[in-house]
Amino acid sequence: MTAPAWAAGDAAPSTHPALRVGAGQPFARIADALRQAVDGDTIEVLPGIYAGDVAVINQRRLTLRGVGERPLLLADGKSAEGKAILVVRNGDILIDNLEFRGARVPDRNGAGIRFEKGTLTVRNCHFINNENGILTANYDDARLRIEDSHFAQAPDRPDSLDHLIYVGRIAEVQISGSRFHQGRTGNLIKSRARVSRIAYNLIADGPKGEASYEIDLPNGGQAVVIGNVIAQSANTQNATVVSFGAEGKAWPDSVLYMVHNTLVNDRLRGAWFLRVWRDRLPAGTVAHLYNNLSVGPGLFTLGVLGGPTEEGGNVAILKPQLLNPDQLNHALPPGSGLRGKAVPLPTPDGIDLRPMAEFTLPIGTRPLAPREHWSPGAFQR
Repeated sequence: MTAPAWAAGDAAPSTHPALRVGAGQPFARIADALRQAVDGDTIEVLPGIYAGDVAVINQRRLTLRGVGERPLLLADGKSAEGKAILVVRNGDILIDNLEFRGARVPDRNGAGIRFEKGTLTVRNCHFINNENGILTANYDDARLRIEDSHFAQAPDRPDSLDHLIYVGRIAEVQISGSRFHQGRTGNLIKSRARVSRIAYNLIADGPKGEASYEIDLPNGGQAVVIGNVIAQSANTQNATVVSFGAEGKAWPDSVLYMVHNTLVNDRLRGAWFLRVWRDRLPAGTVAHLYNNLSVGPGLFTLGVLGGPTEEGGNVAILKPQLLNPDQLNHALPPGSGLRGKAVPLPTPDGIDLRPMAEFTLPIGTRPLAPREHWSPGAFQR
């Protein structure tokens, strides 16, 4: 899976010097720097706690970057436009190396970042204890890319559905190299996007988590889910780990590619590792399922019956057959009889389904070289 042409990576360079924010700098607050910035500028934020420093990004091209130790943007009871710590209005925006914490608003849909239109790349950022880490609007030409970031600690409110990420009906979301844990009654990842590319992440709720779905794709669409650890806790609110199409179609076509994932159920009772809601999706929706490991009690391919499925190399194992999952090492042991036993992958619709990387702690990825023999699951090391 390769990055699409739209992915900015970095906003276009400015001819102006960077605007610097922090103690002893020209700007004490991020909001002040944003009021002065013009299209193409870079704002550099020095380490520190920026309490109540909420703002709207109105520029069409901008880089907002923490320098050195990650600066903390603490909501402290404030929000921009009653929405978020930062609102991204409509542009080609890069946000890098910042932490967003404590977003709350009266309608309970507060976010670390509220993304409305344009293209947004979020890199090396942390989102902790927010009603939503990132929440998008529903513009069908908006695109979101999340790299090497950390989402955790949904608020402990049983009467509220707080998601670590909630992606609306936008064109595309890409999520890679990121960690998600400690959900509550909501989901770790929820995406209504036309295209959802979720690759090389640690989506594992952990012993303190109580999330519902780990990945919820309620409107189907094109979903490419490759090389992830996806693990529900013993305290989960829902037996299903990955859900596809539960709320019916929003797009003309839907297809699911689920390849080389390691899915873990820590409940004593069985799980639906994957559930495809066939009766709510377009007729002929195909699920492509290859070389996934399902770990613990539960059902995998039985969750997709009733429609076209292409599958092979999916293996059910027990938790002791992984190296050390309680310490977040979900690789197969060196002597495992499953090593090198993955089936060759097809290229449905011309899509290369081979893993190109794998997740590394604490966040990030490392590249995988092509090999003759692959192992099932998310790790080849």
